[in-house]
Amino acid sequence: MKVSCLQENLSKGLSIVGRAVATRTTLPITNNVLIATEQSRLRLTATNLEIAISCWIGAMVEEEGAITVPARVLSEFINSLPSGKIDLDVARQSLELRCARVEARMSGIDAEDFPPIPKVGDGKTYQIDPEALRAAINQVVFATASEDTRPVLTGVSAELEGETLTLAAADGFRLAVHRAQLASAVEERAEIIIPSRSLSELNRLLADQKDLIDMAINPGKSQVLFRLKDIEIVSQLLQGAFPNYRQLIPQSSTTQSTVSTPEFLRATRTASIFARDGNGIVRLQMTPAAGSGMGSMNISARSEQVGDNVGEIDAQVEGEAAKIAFNGKYLMDVLGVIHEGQVTLETTTPSSPGVIRPVGSDTYVHIIMPMFVQW
Repeated sequence: MKVSCLQENLSKGLSIVGRAVATRTTLPITNNVLIATEQSRLRLTATNLEIAISCWIGAMVEEEGAITVPARVLSEFINSLPSGKIDLDVARQSLELRCARVEARMSGIDAEDFPPIPKVGDGKTYQIDPEALRAAINQVVFATASEDTRPVLTGVSAELEGETLTLAAADGFRLAVHRAQLASAVEERAEIIIPSRSLSELNRLLADQKDLIDMAINPGKSQVLFRLKDIEIVSQLLQGAFPNYRQLIPQSSTTQSTVSTPEFLRATRTASIFARDGNGIVRLQMTPAAGSGMGSMNISARSEQVGDNVGEIDAQVEGEAAKIAFNGKYLMDVLGVIHEGQVTLETTTPSSPGVIRPVGSDTYVHIIMPMFVQW
């Protein structure tokens, strides 16, 4: 292989695929990045056997070829070079690099030993706007379980039906559901569970995308592929049945409290300072308006070691006066990903789940289980 490319392009490509490089592995070659020529471009690929990321960059190709070299060493070396042209030359099992007045040689491993990258060939392909997909991932991925006692909860359920992609995540204490619009209707309903890490890596790359994203599922439903401009991500899927989350969403409530999203978030952050030594408990008390004025929501927390805090914000309260307690972190997580100016909190009893919905949008709903406290 003999090619040349720009330092900035190679550096960016290595940073894109570098997140898929294995950190702890019994297969040393997964610590490497595969460098190969493909259709007059340079393809960089890394995999940890669960997720594989490929990136194509422009290059002048004199001779075709491929090699794998340690990803971390190569990335650090390329980042240390000045801007300009880099020449890459493969001689036997080593990669020679030249840039300006700097030369280096890295020992590599034959490209044929690199794990085969899964290809989703005959699967169904769907298209979605990158901004719509990014918004959906942002509003659900944080609600996945961090422990793998129930592996399916470490992933996000993705349902494709009609013109809708529904993403849902739950960890046993909260549930997040977002419905996004597909570019076109699907012929046949499909449901898969995508690891949360794979979606997080995809989300990281969506910010620079303008064109529609291709999403392909292989016939056996063991892999999903996302095709972006000059980038592909292939992820293994989680096997198992995702819980029937729809039956967990309350269909009615006795109190609906509409508040400013920024004010609710700010008051919850303040209360959480005092909740740290009190199991993270933040208490909410909703009071309807006495006359023609505005109702209120009290957000409070207390700890024997630290002290206590009470904050009050305006609220449009419909129904009965209510009180409920939540984990402050869970409240901050959901309020931090809602961009609408107002949210509605629906409650029934202090021991029933609370439902948070953004005002003016019906694409998102978030359920939080309450915490039991002595009022």
